[in-house]
Amino acid sequence: MKHANKVKEANKADKKIRARFCVERGTFKLDVDVCLPGYDVSALFGHSGSGKTTCLRAMAGLERAPGGYFAIGDDVWQDEAKNRFVPPHQRELGMVFQDASLFSHLSVRGNMEFGQKRVQRRALGGEHRFVLPEVAELLGITHLLDRSTDQLSGGERQRVTIARALLSSPKILLMDEPLAALDMKRKLEILPYLERLREELSMPIVYVSHAPDEVARLADHLVLLEQGHVVASGPLNQVLSRIDLPDAFADDAGVVIKGYVAGHEADDLTRLEFSGGRIYISRRPEPVGTVLRCRVHARDVSLALKPQQHTSILNSVSARVVDLAQTNTPGHVLVRLDVADDPLLARITRRSAEKLDIRPGLTLTAQIKSVALLG
Repeated sequence: MKHANKVKEANKADKKIRARFCVERGTFKLDVDVCLPGYDVSALFGHSGSGKTTCLRAMAGLERAPGGYFAIGDDVWQDEAKNRFVPPHQRELGMVFQDASLFSHLSVRGNMEFGQKRVQRRALGGEHRFVLPEVAELLGITHLLDRSTDQLSGGERQRVTIARALLSSPKILLMDEPLAALDMKRKLEILPYLERLREELSMPIVYVSHAPDEVARLADHLVLLEQGHVVASGPLNQVLSRIDLPDAFADDAGVVIKGYVAGHEADDLTRLEFSGGRIYISRRPEPVGTVLRCRVHARDVSLALKPQQHTSILNSVSARVVDLAQTNTPGHVLVRLDVADDPLLARITRRSAEKLDIRPGLTLTAQIKSVALLG
């Protein structure tokens, strides 16, 4: 994917995705107007029935929204005000659904070559065309090329489906809960390959999911949907750290910390450094300098007015209180903290907040009881 890496930074410049749709279906109404970055992974997140899949189908042109508008940079695929609507088969997009829909009469290679035929039909000009060997290597399926599709596991089938979508050389990849039909073992098998897509591809990915940890691991931009409406949209941590959205994440409230491996300790711990300090996790194989994502849940953060000496909690950082809000759990509050410009959340009891006089502007110590490595 060397070519893709070279153009990735260039694509970050000005290309944006603009989507405006209003779709009514019985008592349900999708009404969204969002602007997404034209690179990396944007996740559409929300509970079942919030409108995630309907929004994705409208982007693909499978749902024609009256008055709708959809464009990637200067490439406009729908503008009802100008009577413009590009049908799905003419849009330069790749679509991946929950269930891997492979052609059973074709081998893995045959399924992937089908994607290349779409490129030939569109007769792309100067667009970069992915080639089968590099896509197979990217998704770890080179050894599967000559197999029949009925010899594949669920995770392998989904990787082949993604490969076929990529070989159509799309301008955008749309993924509708691609892990939903997989068990936990297969999800853990495929997630590293999805991370490689995020790191190596030069195209935007719009990813639908209702799993908070999945979104935290893969997304760079987050759109939160509720009953067909956008209630929040922005960079991942900016949305995750909002304390006015307690019902959206419930017990999964938390933020993502990006740190780099600073060293490996003799007692089987790995030290990560980030802008707010250092945290320790179970020993990792990655070399010093590797950037890792970690999830810190609000329920795993406790607060103290002074640094603690006699405690089993290894991870503690200096933090400033930004704001407090009620949670959907009676007797608890959510505290938003600033740790050297990185957000952090803590969920504590209202009694503890009153006892410690937790208030905006207060500097204290945040103790992180558990850090979940994402990947």
